[in-house]
Amino acid sequence: MTDADKTPRERSTRRDYIKGAGLIAGGSLLAGCASDAVSEPTATEHRGTPATTETESYTVTMEPVGTVEFETVPETIAPFTADYIDMLVALGHGDAVQSIWYRGRYKTLDYEELDGVSIDLDGLTQLWNDGVSKEPFYEMDADLHLIDPNALIDWLGAWDQSDLTEIRENVAPFLGNLIFRRTDDWHDYRYYSLYEAFEKVAEMVQEQARFEAIRSIHDEMVETVQARLPAPADRPNAALVFAGEEPEEFTPYRINGNGANKEHFQTLGIFDAFADTGVEGYSGSESLDYEALLEIDPDSLLLRYHREGKTREEFENSVLAYMKDHEVGSQLRAVQNDRVFRGGPIYTGPLHNLFMIERYAKAYFPDEFTETHLFDREHLAEIITEGPAE
Repeated sequence: MTDADKTPRERSTRRDYIKGAGLIAGGSLLAGCASDAVSEPTATEHRGTPATTETESYTVTMEPVGTVEFETVPETIAPFTADYIDMLVALGHGDAVQSIWYRGRYKTLDYEELDGVSIDLDGLTQLWNDGVSKEPFYEMDADLHLIDPNALIDWLGAWDQSDLTEIRENVAPFLGNLIFRRTDDWHDYRYYSLYEAFEKVAEMVQEQARFEAIRSIHDEMVETVQARLPAPADRPNAALVFAGEEPEEFTPYRINGNGANKEHFQTLGIFDAFADTGVEGYSGSESLDYEALLEIDPDSLLLRYHREGKTREEFENSVLAYMKDHEVGSQLRAVQNDRVFRGGPIYTGPLHNLFMIERYAKAYFPDEFTETHLFDREHLAEIITEGPAE
């Protein structure tokens, strides 16, 4: 029975239990910025419905919130960005996911290659509807908000401190860290790499063995791929950009910047075509036309991220075909050499990361990586759906 099916009395009992168990326990808290960050002491929160048997509580510590205590594994979780949803799917907890910032920015095409792995995208509550309202948080009544709380204040400008306090106290705690990029001035606390954040999520849902099994697949593939890469002098550069369906303008997005959504490019040693060109990267306003792009004339183009709903063949027959017919665009080396690729999802979780390493290894170095797959899909699917082998 879900919370929505419970009587007001039953929901009240559950909420009283959670609030009554939440005690200040010295958790640390790091601010996103001096004025707007979550500024009150961290309350550790015991989550879950009262049980007749004792369960061992556990804690998870992650900046900027600090330490949250769990009495049971949260059954319903409300993430914001798709990188964290991908982590929960990888850990076998996709059914716990309740929300997404914007459905169009969660890419699930690769899940089709993993037998038994899927998520009901239509069933997720979309939190962005001309802003972020508090109402969906009450309606979901999730056990945990897997969201960097400072992102709601400083990135989106949607909430203030009182909104965060209200939802934390009346619904559930927050825990999470914005990891997909590292370019925000307000994010003056620790960043986590993709697998550092993934490990924290594994602790939240007590799936450390699954995490270690997936990390083993990742680390083995990275070691194998990097051992076969050409010398740095023989590796191409790439211009990572946002672009439309029939591109005329390109918003630059720097590869050499840190962030979870670029870890696969760094794994493959792809150079940033915008380095030393004066192009600053994504600012929300800067854009390049074909003439400006032709002055740089990158070895390759990575078009993000509207293209992720297309297969490679569909992309070639639409976007790349348009560029080949363009008077100026057709002069780009990347276009002439068929080195225009989909740029990958901006919110990249561990499953996305595995597919992206493989995709770009085969795209950029086709003479070296000729095998059909660079990691075992069947083994990965078994870990996700059944758990790691004993």
